[in-house]
Amino acid sequence: MSTILVTGFGPFPGAPYNPTVRLVARLALYRRPALANVKIVPHIFPTSYVAVDRDLPKLIARHKPIALLMFGLATRARLLRIETRACNALARLPDFTGHARRGVIVAGGAPHSALAAPARRLLAAARGARVPVALSRDAGRYLCNYLCWRAAEAAAQKGGPHVTAFIHVPPVRRGLVPRGTAKNRHLTAADLVRAGRALLHVTVIAARR
Repeated sequence: MSTILVTGFGPFPGAPYNPTVRLVARLALYRRPALANVKIVPHIFPTSYVAVDRDLPKLIARHKPIALLMFGLATRARLLRIETRACNALARLPDFTGHARRGVIVAGGAPHSALAAPARRLLAAARGARVPVALSRDAGRYLCNYLCWRAAEAAAQKGGPHVTAFIHVPPVRRGLVPRGTAKNRHLTAADLVRAGRALLHVTVIAARR
């Protein structure tokens, strides 16, 4: 039995509703023959630096996942962003506890750290799910970027996850969606779930190779 850790974040200042909470819950219930021997472990990080540092090592030690499929909210995005690297930098933005960090994540560390993810295949999977998507080399300077960095560190350890994929999702429209093209309309929760399932399939395949 292989384990995949699927994570999201809770609310944070300026985002009282985080769609990754519902997305992770839906993915945890997803069942298909291709996932018959896969255990999906869902986890929602409280949006704080302390929570990431506390929870991520415990989750990896307990479940020994072969892959991390992580989601976070980008409040100004209009499409999915598949992150390819983390930046060794933090902006002075408070987390949900009011705590803020500034400067670098690791003093003397490299300016960037690549994520161990099949980015091109993830991109194709999201496109196949008819969801606007792009690759990104900038995960920001907030908690999502911080989690990316810590996940990359975990993947570099002996016995660490084979795949560490992070997907930024845009805000979703709740309620009725006006007509429009995929290019100019807001995504819905159903769009995110459809894309998330496709991304999960790719993550599992990549991690097992």
